Amino acid sequence: MKRIQFSLIILLCLIFALGGFLHFNGRLNRGVIQSNALGGECMITVEASTGRILYGHNYNKKRPMASVTKILTAIAVIENFAENGRDLNAKIKVPAAAVGIEGSSIYLAAEEEISTLDLLYGLMLQSGNDCAVALAVVTSGSIDGFSALMNKTALRAGAKNSNFTNPHGLHQDKHYTTAYDLAMITAYAMKNPLFKEIAATKRREIERTRKESVHVIINKNKLLSTFDGSDGVKTGFTKKAGRCLVASATRDGMQVIAVVLNCGPMFEDCATLMNKAFREYRMEKIAVAFKPLAEVNIANGRKNTVHVGVVKDIYYPLAAGELEKIELEAKPLAALSAPVRKGKQAGAVDFRLNKQLLLSEKLYTIEDAPALKIDDYLKKILIDW
Repeated sequence: MKRIQFSLIILLCLIFALGGFLHFNGRLNRGVIQSNALGGECMITVEASTGRILYGHNYNKKRPMASVTKILTAIAVIENFAENGRDLNAKIKVPAAAVGIEGSSIYLAAEEEISTLDLLYGLMLQSGNDCAVALAVVTSGSIDGFSALMNKTALRAGAKNSNFTNPHGLHQDKHYTTAYDLAMITAYAMKNPLFKEIAATKRREIERTRKESVHVIINKNKLLSTFDGSDGVKTGFTKKAGRCLVASATRDGMQVIAVVLNCGPMFEDCATLMNKAFREYRMEKIAVAFKPLAEVNIANGRKNTVHVGVVKDIYYPLAAGELEKIELEAKPLAALSAPVRKGKQAGAVDFRLNKQLLLSEKLYTIEDAPALKIDDYLKKILIDW
């Protein structure tokens, strides 16, 4: 009897353990990770080129974000210099406002000469708060002016619930973002070749005129050396924000961005999120370039219709079994008037999964449609007669 009771107890323990395991994995597979599954207060994983949310938890909650702010600082500087024809390699004199900023620093001195490019490396690798202020003042003349530029850039990147009041991330009550917004800002920034190069750099020697100063800087993002395919991007910490990390990695043509805010095991959790994404998703071709998807009527043409399609292969991150469920809805223009050349915009096509819109792409003519000539008109008249 005792043996039977003992066996029942063991069996019940196994059932509860298995039930808990299945419940945990069920949460993950639905794309929503509960707060007890990983350590972060807020987290998100997205595929960079499409912005598809693969997993997430509290990703629209407004939070302080510490030095991951500098992702936006860097791309705002890079774009501003490019738009205004300014040379990032040219040396600038460090403004006095950048000296003695608390927290991480490369210990800039007033009037020290250093290139803007090296300041960007100091910003992203060493997380230099002094670099952040120097870049803000050199770019926009003041912290307030640069904050306005940051907010403008964030909106352009797709951020929806953020407000930036400084370039470094030291705590201010009105300086906040969300995990989702950080993912969008990062995906936007990583499209810039220079930003991507800086974010993936492990070690950099910088040129400085000040003696006994930091000349070699090491990236604080240890995933660059420990995670297969890692290519960025930024760590952060303050007491109010907690440990924060935005990580990126690319494998088999898919780039994944993971964001964790207020997360003790930030490196481990980002690695877990990205490994899960690479294990469960892959980039699938959902449309083939120049393959006919619809027809458009042609007025006054030598042919009555012209084929339309997309002009590049379209890929989307999909889990197992999702490719077969993709539905295409072509919405071509009602008609075009000849002559029509190949590559003329001619409508749009929607891609849906389980009736939900994934993305829309423009349709283009994929063949020429020449206009009727005089002999064509004469032939038509004779046929009609």
